[in-house]
Amino acid sequence: MKWTVYTVSSTVEAEDYICAALADMGFDGVEIIDSVPLSKQEEAAQFIDIPPVLDETDRSSKIRCYEECSEDVSESDFAKRAAEILDAVSVYRDIVNMGELSVETSVTEDLDWINNWKQYFHSFRIGDDILIKPTWESDATEKEGDLVVEIDPGTAFGTGSHETTWLCIETLREHVNEGDSVLDIGCGSGILSIIAKKLGAGCCIGVDIDPIAVDVSKENAKQNKLTVADNAKPAILPGTVSFYACDVITDKAAKDALILDRYPVVVANILADVIKLLLPIVRDFVAPGGCFIASGILKEREEEMRKAFSESGYKITGCRYRNDWVCMCAEPV
Repeated sequence: MKWTVYTVSSTVEAEDYICAALADMGFDGVEIIDSVPLSKQEEAAQFIDIPPVLDETDRSSKIRCYEECSEDVSESDFAKRAAEILDAVSVYRDIVNMGELSVETSVTEDLDWINNWKQYFHSFRIGDDILIKPTWESDATEKEGDLVVEIDPGTAFGTGSHETTWLCIETLREHVNEGDSVLDIGCGSGILSIIAKKLGAGCCIGVDIDPIAVDVSKENAKQNKLTVADNAKPAILPGTVSFYACDVITDKAAKDALILDRYPVVVANILADVIKLLLPIVRDFVAPGGCFIASGILKEREEEMRKAFSESGYKITGCRYRNDWVCMCAEPV
């Protein structure tokens, strides 16, 4: 299927008016491209670690809307529709500065965006003996003694190739002992829970606020021939992995349901701002002498996070670094 893309060039001040006009014309959604920075509240809500560098003096704006394009549509049809859009938005010229108002037309293919990324995800190694491979790749080179993890992230985060995940996996290898129970907060594709189980953990429980991530994690665990517990509520069941959709930060009942036995290892591969919110909560999860492995921290925020750990009653016992990222391992004291 093809789509016609109409791009309205105008000003930031006119965005709301243009969006309203397009909605009245039957466009269900729009895409806005401008240089307006996110507010502090928006950054906090989205846990953005690296805000984009923007030219805040640029007040131009492009608003895109999409319409299904039939095979027999002509250039004159495009021009007519563009003129209709221009007329519809122009009624607001006397109300707001619209700048050099114009409408451009282009055509785009309805590509398989869900799956196209797979061409860039290939098998790779972490250390000498951990092989991460996509489920659809059959020619990965395995060697005797490899710990092989097959992953299909779907639309969930986590192929394992990102620096933060590498750091978590290397730290899990150091701290997971035979029979340990492991809690994975923000499990994504389930890769850390799966690896922890293959490293000898007795039971792994993964949680994520995204139900899709939970479903993906369960499928990946099954793909790796692990026993997936399907209990309605979390439970320490030796020999199993299990995954639950919940928010341990805002939902006290969800948090309390996870305080079963204390966990020798708790891991979170998220972002610094989320880790800060987790610090007081994770204290209730970690077993005496256990550790909290926290990754997703930019090096430039290392000192800030060291202070946050200390103020929350943790002792940093180790750090790993990879490119711009740091993974901290800490013990409640």
